[in-house]
Amino acid sequence: MSKIGFVSLGCPKNLLDTEVMLGHIAAAGYEITPEESEADIVIINTCAFIGDAKKESIDNILDIVWLKENANLKSIIVTGCLAERYRDEILSEFPEVDCVLGTGSVHSIVEAIKRVENGERFSEYKDKNEVTICGDRIVTTGEAYAYLKISEGCNNCCTYCAIPSIRGKFRSRPMDELITEAKELADMGIKELIVIGQDTTAYGIDLYGEYKLPELLSRLAKETEIKWLRILYCYPDKITDELINEFKTNEKLVKYIDIPIQHISDKVLKRMNRKGDAALIRSVMKRLREIEGITIRSTAIVGFPGESEADFTELCEFIREVKFDRFGAFAYSREENTPAYSFPDQIDEQEKQDRYDIIMREQLAVTEEYNASRVGKEITVLCEGYDKVAETYFARSEADAPDIDGKVFFSAKKRHEAGDFVRVVVEEADDFDLYAREI
Repeated sequence: MSKIGFVSLGCPKNLLDTEVMLGHIAAAGYEITPEESEADIVIINTCAFIGDAKKESIDNILDIVWLKENANLKSIIVTGCLAERYRDEILSEFPEVDCVLGTGSVHSIVEAIKRVENGERFSEYKDKNEVTICGDRIVTTGEAYAYLKISEGCNNCCTYCAIPSIRGKFRSRPMDELITEAKELADMGIKELIVIGQDTTAYGIDLYGEYKLPELLSRLAKETEIKWLRILYCYPDKITDELINEFKTNEKLVKYIDIPIQHISDKVLKRMNRKGDAALIRSVMKRLREIEGITIRSTAIVGFPGESEADFTELCEFIREVKFDRFGAFAYSREENTPAYSFPDQIDEQEKQDRYDIIMREQLAVTEEYNASRVGKEITVLCEGYDKVAETYFARSEADAPDIDGKVFFSAKKRHEAGDFVRVVVEEADDFDLYAREI
């Protein structure tokens, strides 16, 4: 049988699809190798959210094409968001690619492998609105944490975003199904469960007629052995009193929220088709700050069509005022087949980059101040492993989500394993990471 290699790009939601495909492949008896150079077939699960993500996906395809031309690689399969968005363009632009599967065909991966083994060259795009969300999978994130995808697709239809056309309409997974999966992950030894979806705060509205994220979090805490629960991708217009109360009362729910605002100017928010205005965002931030010890992460888009100097200044002033504990910005990416692509008053690329640089400099001072305030404090961290080169353990605190936030590096006199909770005291801090020792 063929030896299968994998390249997984993009967000945690895409990573879940990779894990599901790995589960199908392993169940079918194929050997999976972490080294693309050793593989007979390489599957590239791509991202296509913004221009930089598309470029990364194309660069990775080209890298694997080189292996097919210069090494022993026999076949290439392209899956994921780039595959769904550009469909047969991939087969025409990359003659070395043997198969393209859209986001609705994630469960067809084994059949696709068999067909390329037989020399076929083809594409498949099953209905993305009907595909089963998740399924049996191989967890690739290590022994400490795993992701739980509670929904797929999005109904928000922001004017800059191609996700609804790539991932389909919003649909939630049944709550009992999620509880069962969480129990299985806990039985595997997973300590932290990170709840994800394109819009986690919309969870349940399609199945139950109301927002059910607070109830889901409550049940996950009560009915599983998971120690930490973390939620990402919360929309400000759906931050309910019930969700805020869950943060205050659910001891397993870490005091961390990821809540992309995208802007604060009412004019820009309206052009983005974002739900809720500046007054709502300010109200939400005030209510969240009432949660003791809360860490707030957010993102914003600069250089959106028609964003004036006054709009941008308003955003910068808001960043200084609110002092997000974690913040990232994106220069607006003009995406075809989105409403904003055709908007007038498109902003020059250099101006977009200049605004990005300015707002990130504004945030750097806030981040440095926040990290410095943590020096001398005792915190609990979740150990993720040991760096033999640096001779130090690396971990995350409640205030740190994987890959997007910093780490806590700590020394210890006794041995620890991935998944251990360790009490440390912070001794130093830099722009992103903390340095500590075990108490």
